[in-house]
Amino acid sequence: MRRDEAEDRVAERNPRIATFVAEADGQVIGFAEVSLRSDYVSGCETSPVAFLEGIFVHPDWRRAGVGRALVTVCEQWGRSQGCRELGSDARLDNAASHRFHGHTGFEETGRVVYFRKLL
Repeated sequence: MRRDEAEDRVAERNPRIATFVAEADGQVIGFAEVSLRSDYVSGCETSPVAFLEGIFVHPDWRRAGVGRALVTVCEQWGRSQGCRELGSDARLDNAASHRFHGHTGFEETGRVVYFRKLL
């Protein structure tokens, strides 16, 4: 996503999406976006589900609790929306994301390979 697209998305006033930013010394060091999903979320049993759409922490700030703090604020937002679960996903080959999710309390619920066929 380009910077201007990200800025437009943050400026958007959609009550079903929240973006949280972590700062240190006046610099953005991380962000997380969470949404409210009412459709089926793989591995979840309730609806709606708060869904961690994306999270990033600057490499210099990783393993310093920034990511965990961002997940915590996403959890709080989800609870305020009436959710009982926080869902997320990661690409099959993204082992670092898998470790991060595990360290922040997520449990793996399944693996998927997507297919398509052009018509």
